[in-house]
Amino acid sequence: MNRYPLWKYLVVVTALVIGAIYALPNLYGEDPAVVVATQAGEVPVEETRTEMLAFLEERGVPATSAEILAEQYVVRFDTTEVQMRAADLLAGMLGRDYTVAMTLVPATPDWLRAMGAAPMFLGLDLRGGVHFLLEVDLEAMAENHMERHERDFRTALRESRIRYTSLERTEDLSLRVVFPRPEERDEALAVLEEVVEGLAFATDEEDGRYIITASLDEEDFRELQDFAVQQNITTLRNRVDELGVAEPVVQRQGADRIVVQLPGIHDPARAKEVLGATATLEFRMVDHSDFPFSGDPEGRTPPDSEVFPQRRGGHVLLKRDAVLSGDYIVDAASGFDQDTGSPQVTIRLSGTGGRIMNRATRDRVGDHLAVLFMERASETKLVDGEPERVTVEIHEVISVAQIREALGSRFRITGLRSSQEAADLALLLRAGALAAPIDIVEERTIGPSLGADNIERGFMAVVIGFVLVIIFMAIYYRTFGLVANLALMTNLIIIVAVLSMLQATLTMPGIAGIVLTVGMAVDANVLIFQRIREELVSGSSVQLAIDNGYGKALSTIADANVTTLIAAIVLFIFGTGPVQGFAVTLAIGLATSMFTAIVGTRAVINLLYGGRRVAELKI
Repeated sequence: MNRYPLWKYLVVVTALVIGAIYALPNLYGEDPAVVVATQAGEVPVEETRTEMLAFLEERGVPATSAEILAEQYVVRFDTTEVQMRAADLLAGMLGRDYTVAMTLVPATPDWLRAMGAAPMFLGLDLRGGVHFLLEVDLEAMAENHMERHERDFRTALRESRIRYTSLERTEDLSLRVVFPRPEERDEALAVLEEVVEGLAFATDEEDGRYIITASLDEEDFRELQDFAVQQNITTLRNRVDELGVAEPVVQRQGADRIVVQLPGIHDPARAKEVLGATATLEFRMVDHSDFPFSGDPEGRTPPDSEVFPQRRGGHVLLKRDAVLSGDYIVDAASGFDQDTGSPQVTIRLSGTGGRIMNRATRDRVGDHLAVLFMERASETKLVDGEPERVTVEIHEVISVAQIREALGSRFRITGLRSSQEAADLALLLRAGALAAPIDIVEERTIGPSLGADNIERGFMAVVIGFVLVIIFMAIYYRTFGLVANLALMTNLIIIVAVLSMLQATLTMPGIAGIVLTVGMAVDANVLIFQRIREELVSGSSVQLAIDNGYGKALSTIADANVTTLIAAIVLFIFGTGPVQGFAVTLAIGLATSMFTAIVGTRAVINLLYGGRRVAELKI
């Protein structure tokens, strides 16, 4: 009685060894580092890497080490202050041809990295950084949407030569068009229903005036709102990438709010500058007098043309007059050509945009149309050897495609090299600018010292709780209490290991979940040990008391843990980030404590007392 087969002991030992290995990286901490890559995401060539390190050495910012890690060139530094200065210097030295990102790189030894072991990520409250709660101005978005429809109405009625008395927007975001005669109203209604999408039309008569009222269709309006929020999220994620933040959080909260958390960033002004940047798109015709472009980009060009760099390399000569601006783009989606299977991007313009595009391209079949991306952004330049942030105008041609037929409201861009390139182009066309204005309704800056203080306090909370539980269990349950303490220590190691293997982000609520787990982890052992005591008092033998203690307490332990697990699941489903972090650590702690308290302690007790005569249990 009270003997485990060999395989059960092997399971316990294996769990402990794996847990120890994958929890170990958290003891080594992280180094402040700068990650440098080309715009294509490749590691800089050796010559550039050597120049970078020499440049930093000359300016008194030496790197502690530099290596190629996971297809990235990582330069490590001693402190975050040195890291920030090095990032500014390198950004000014390398320019826009490279991306320079600040991050924290684990100081994990090579032998642990070779096994795939890595530490947990630290959340904003532990690492420090900035937190923004942004509100999308959906009302302004709807007004802009109706303003565009108003322009479409005027253009359509003018081109159809239909007279109207007045055209105005009402307070309830509707368009009201008044006509002198019913025939003109009916003719206009047929035209507007054909060229304008997403509006519900109604007719009315009032004091001899004939009226068309166009309002946003409720279902289409909800889709429009959802699209605007999602597009803003996509745009903000693109802009956050410019900041070089490790593990940023950009997620939706409710119907019209977006949470942006930038760990490691301590300059909110710089973050707000990037998040609120403006970007526009233009469609321009290619000047075929020099295509493909073979001249000098800095040389003379025809008076009605100008040269722009292409994102994929090289330059292209474009006409100065834009065919169309990106304001007319309603949607853009990547996909595949049904005939050839090659990647493509399908673009949908507004009614007015479609007519402008049709007039511009119907006599130019065979020519090339370019998409020009323009942005006002800030970047770091070296001024007298010191990094300085300046505002620059960025112009890039992101696509050049041949016109195969007259284009309208819907057309395709083909000739793309890969589905990823198509997806990226569709993303830029949709998210070159914010779909709706955003307002910052909450802003918090958490300094690195406060993050370190949070870590210290959280660690002390775990240690104090752990020590108090150990002392109580050792005094009250003696040998069995020491076994429970061993299980509790193993439980903590396995929790940390599981969080590390999942690459979870640890926050203060997560630490609270671990502290709570420390207290709850011994509940199962208390139930078991009390049951063993009762069996001994009732006259059972030592071996039978141990067996009955574990067997009869199991259902109670399972009930208690399952109900708590249900609560954790509910918290995870309905909670937001911090609450979800608490729920995750609580759920993991419940699962691991069940294993260590039941299987782990039973294995140790079996080794100590199983299969031998015992006169008295020290419990």
